[in-house]
Amino acid sequence: MGITQTPLPGADAAALGIAAFVAVYAKGIWALVKHFSVMAHEGGHAITAKFMGFGVRKVELKRNGDGLTRYRVPAVGGKGVLTGFAGYLAPSAFGLAAAGLIKLGFIVAVLWMAVIFLLILLLRVFRSFNFGLISVPVVIGLFVILNLYASVSLQVAMAYVITWVLLLSGFSMAVSHWTGAGDATILKNQTHLPRWLWAILWVAGTFGAVYLGFRLLVLGS
Repeated sequence: MGITQTPLPGADAAALGIAAFVAVYAKGIWALVKHFSVMAHEGGHAITAKFMGFGVRKVELKRNGDGLTRYRVPAVGGKGVLTGFAGYLAPSAFGLAAAGLIKLGFIVAVLWMAVIFLLILLLRVFRSFNFGLISVPVVIGLFVILNLYASVSLQVAMAYVITWVLLLSGFSMAVSHWTGAGDATILKNQTHLPRWLWAILWVAGTFGAVYLGFRLLVLGS
């Protein structure tokens, strides 16, 4: 995990980005891929809630690709707003962090970090009977197999693809859900600010992450 690898040339990184784009925007593939993005989304809520002092009672992941994070105490006030706001930015934030690791040469480490994150998420999913009890272990298993048995070149390629998927899916979900996002309704009720304002902030933030990720992965800057 601590051994570094040489980042791919910009053209190769861009080609893998196109493959990830297809995975995110092709309806049939997205039906599967979106579950991974929702894991990142709900994980973002859970991590933020933990730091804000609310604690997490359980995370629910549903068969249709929706999710829900329940806190130990009501997530209210300014910290509650940050907790509610974090979800739609979380896939992009994780993707941007992965892009930073790739630029530094810790490419395979991206895959191991994904396993660690998913194991932590699984501890919260175990607290209720939901689809996440199937989906999260399956994804963990796929990552472990990839980490233990795949060639380094395949591991590097998959680290790029996963990073692109996180970046692009964050933007795609922010755009497609727009003002219909459940989090936007919650934030409107908490702050009395319109849903469209939260939607704009999510789209701007996730688009900015794609741009920065492109610079890190393709331009190497």
